[in-house]
Amino acid sequence: MTDVIFATASGVGGAIAVVRLSGAGIDPIVRALSGTLPAPRRASVRRFHDGEGRLIDQGLLIRFPGPASVTGEDYAELHTHGGRAVAAVLTATLIALGARPAEPGEFSRRAFGNGKLDLLQAEGIADLIGAETEAQRVLALDQAGGAMSEAIGAWRGRLVGLMARQAALIDFADEDLPPDVEAAMLADIDALHLDVMAAIGAGVAAERLREGVDIVVLGAPNAGKSTLVNVLAGEDVAIVSDTPGTTRDAIGVRLDLGGVPVRLVDTAGLREAADAIEAEGIRRAEAHARRADFLILCAAAPDFVVPAAPAGVPALIVATKADLAGACPAGALAVSAQTGAGVAALVAALTEHVAALVARGAGPALPRPRQIACLRDMAAALERAMAVAEPELRAADLQAAANALARLVGVIGVEDVLDQVFSSFCIGK
Repeated sequence: MTDVIFATASGVGGAIAVVRLSGAGIDPIVRALSGTLPAPRRASVRRFHDGEGRLIDQGLLIRFPGPASVTGEDYAELHTHGGRAVAAVLTATLIALGARPAEPGEFSRRAFGNGKLDLLQAEGIADLIGAETEAQRVLALDQAGGAMSEAIGAWRGRLVGLMARQAALIDFADEDLPPDVEAAMLADIDALHLDVMAAIGAGVAAERLREGVDIVVLGAPNAGKSTLVNVLAGEDVAIVSDTPGTTRDAIGVRLDLGGVPVRLVDTAGLREAADAIEAEGIRRAEAHARRADFLILCAAAPDFVVPAAPAGVPALIVATKADLAGACPAGALAVSAQTGAGVAALVAALTEHVAALVARGAGPALPRPRQIACLRDMAAALERAMAVAEPELRAADLQAAANALARLVGVIGVEDVLDQVFSSFCIGK
């Protein structure tokens, strides 16, 4: 039996407040508040009273007996007016009646424990709460709605079948089995391994979407980096000056490019440092460039000197101050922050590049490091299973793959990660 928890699941101070309750023993609390129990799953107008019979508010009451509820327990919602005074009295009354405020993520934790959602869906809910852009919302909604879990469930069915076939090969080793039985099983293991590897690749892109794409602006002093950042941000986030070395540290600003969250980073000008502080700024600029998802390389008119970029990091050359010169380097995008020429084309180009960085395939795309780590463990186990000749060792590797898959959806071995997962939720979820 679980105790009754409650939380306000709506914004503070709005016109309407939604208070959620879950746990065994809800009915006496609801009856004490409203006088009578409404029919299940029907919104009923009720007057809510405190323990001394004084009116708190009038609103709607909806009751969902378990296990057919979002948490799998007896569950209810109170829809009241959203004033702080109403909330304060209602909270005090619920506590006096034996309920307690919920901990962060406790509603979803109970739903998970009662089989109403798996760990992937729970993490999807957390990501949906934190989504800032349209693309993040779509990704989180796919996961919270069970689309990812359905795909992973299909993997589970294939893996269980492989384990059963391997067990049969061990049990009937003395039988004269056709040689193509083992070959077909190895081919199926390879096919599953390829699907998992594709999901790992998609997961890297999904993680970048969840966390945001880092775009770093590099260039020499007075190459127009800070001005360009201000233009793209639509506000003055970086100090602009004709004095070389004005920008000493990396300055980041959040953007939304085509629904993808982007962190645009202005950096110190790359040159021989004049002092220790500027040297540290240049070191940080180079470090940001190595870690970046994408680079904007600013080459200013009239010389258009393109800065060196770390190997392996995709980049776009931008010819800044293009209004001061006629021709710009081949392959560069000419931009003038002064006149606005080329800015729209730059935004379009960056949006296209960012979309490519977060592009996902049709299969599962899991954005969290924990999830990707489980997939890597599963892929490694399947790879070992294909490499060994001994049936018993292959069976052990298939079991290891199953264990990794189980950790992914929260079937076994997840107690050490549950608190971390659910503590990121807001109160009332």
